[in-house]
Amino acid sequence: MILSSLIDYETLRLIWWVLLGVLLTGFALTDGFDMGVGALLPFVAKTDVERRVAINTVGPVWEGNQVWFILGGGAIFAAWPLLYAVSFSGFYLAMFVVLATLIVRPVAFKYRSKRESPRWRENWDRALFVSGAVPPVIFGVAVGNVLQGVPFRLTDELVSHYDGSFFGLLDPFSLLCGLTALAMMTMHGGAWLGLRAGGAVAERGQRFGAYGALATIALFAIAGLCIAFVIPGYAFVAEPPHDGPSNPLFSQVVRGESWMVAYETRPWIWAGPALGFGGAALAFIGLRARWEVFTFLASKLAIIGVISTVGLTMFPFILPSSIQPDASLTVWDTSSSHQTLFNMLVATAIFLPLILAYTAWVYTVLWGRVDEDEVRSASETIY
Repeated sequence: MILSSLIDYETLRLIWWVLLGVLLTGFALTDGFDMGVGALLPFVAKTDVERRVAINTVGPVWEGNQVWFILGGGAIFAAWPLLYAVSFSGFYLAMFVVLATLIVRPVAFKYRSKRESPRWRENWDRALFVSGAVPPVIFGVAVGNVLQGVPFRLTDELVSHYDGSFFGLLDPFSLLCGLTALAMMTMHGGAWLGLRAGGAVAERGQRFGAYGALATIALFAIAGLCIAFVIPGYAFVAEPPHDGPSNPLFSQVVRGESWMVAYETRPWIWAGPALGFGGAALAFIGLRARWEVFTFLASKLAIIGVISTVGLTMFPFILPSSIQPDASLTVWDTSSSHQTLFNMLVATAIFLPLILAYTAWVYTVLWGRVDEDEVRSASETIY
């Protein structure tokens, strides 16, 4: 008996679509707050000691948070190879910008406090700000482009050709999505600072986090209206078999349908936007009332809601093509083989719980509020 036959191909594809969402959401939930702290750094800290307080709230955990980014990229590569090939070749300049900022960030963490020079530290603080603010904007811009469709085409041999450019990614709707992502991360960063920082840094973090929560609600609503009335969606004319070969050219897709049709056929997916709006509203209330744990959990709910809204609205589309709709990549025709997905699922079932347990242990051991007295007393050993 072949073990992979225990789970049929269609179910495995669905499981890996869900897992991809889980990994990307995990990245946003963990790396999101340390990016948010970086983006808020010039606003929540006025002195060198205060900036060190903010930096050291994320100092012990930011490296571990990167694991989710690597897992997400690895999952796309192994489970959705055609998606990896098309997206990474089409967005390679945007990816380069993201990777450059992610490379600068650890250097800034490590070297910022090695010299007393104010100019030295200010320059690294600017680097931390850029590396915290730019990636969320780029990720949001990418989501905006995916919702509109990406200008790629496939040959009969499934070789992809991208007809767009880096600046072509920066259309108004995609920039709106980028600002939404940045607002969401500043909300999450403010909630984290309220939970982990002490004194004025925590107070300012909560204030600016509240602004981020309000901006998240407003921008998410505007993006929703654009999806409902401006941005055309995609739909199948002839849907491929859910357990068939991974060849997008076997399906027929039309552009011009509304993405909102999904809410008529699957009303339960309203839970996604409800969670996004509700979580951000609760985070705003918590930030104003200084309910620290409540606020951080509410901020997480908002992020889960916003990301799941995108995935559920587009399902089963993953990466539509704006110039050759029939080449659009979907859950049913883009995955690896049945055997590969099963093997990956077994490995995930073994190692993902270990990663979660290790992460929980690290957060437990390193938990505690960072204040100015701690920074001054451990000035030589911390960031």
